[in-house]
Amino acid sequence: MPEYSAPVGAPIWFDLMSSDPARAAEFYGALFGWDVEAPRAEFGGYQNFTRAGSRIAGMSPVMDGAGVPSDVWSVYLHTTDAAATAAAAEKAGAQVLFPPMAVGTEGTMLLVSDPAGAAIGFWQPDQHPGYTTWGEHGAPYWFECQSKDYDASVAFYSSVAGASPLEVGSGGDESVQAPERYTQLMFGEMGYAGIMDATKVFPPEVPSFWQFYITVDDVAAATAKVSDLGGEVMMGGEDTPFGTLAAAKDPMGAIFCYASPPPGM
Repeated sequence: MPEYSAPVGAPIWFDLMSSDPARAAEFYGALFGWDVEAPRAEFGGYQNFTRAGSRIAGMSPVMDGAGVPSDVWSVYLHTTDAAATAAAAEKAGAQVLFPPMAVGTEGTMLLVSDPAGAAIGFWQPDQHPGYTTWGEHGAPYWFECQSKDYDASVAFYSSVAGASPLEVGSGGDESVQAPERYTQLMFGEMGYAGIMDATKVFPPEVPSFWQFYITVDDVAAATAKVSDLGGEVMMGGEDTPFGTLAAAKDPMGAIFCYASPPPGM
């Protein structure tokens, strides 16, 4: 698989806010083969997970008094100008939760709540390029916005992230229990993320949110390992036209997904 370089607007990074970083490091290390760098005091104890020597994801301890929920993963999209993206996001109906903030010489981060209420980050890289591997065991497979306002989400990520929306629905397979509408976010000829109409998937009290899938060679084996490591399996492996998909919680309750590609891919 060639090295991944995120197009502008596409996913570039994802990280975990954990109430027990040491245990989280052990869990994801055993499950996905990730190592972890030493925490950096100047960045509040932030750590980078690595895979085969390259950074793949991040993790930070709970920030006391910050009002940020713990044991939750966040997704970041690539921007070349965080300040301009913040202005564009506000104009498109988003709420800026954390304005652009330089993270040393690593890059600049921004966090907003999109018009459907999903939290989404943006990362303007400097010395930290984000993750650079896609579609291999332990690397990202797909990113997805579960939206309670599908039309607003499609419009927002088209205008602010610059994605070209491609509505695919259930992928043409009527036997698959899929939502009525699904849009891939295309960047050139490639799609790296999607938007699902989640109004019929989750109860009203569940807000819009972003999630991700990590590639695994064997979903059944990964699912068994989740339980062995003290996690909780939420969906043990569902075959779809897009691969075998699964979801789980880590031992502290953070939700994550994992998947293997369809045969022949």
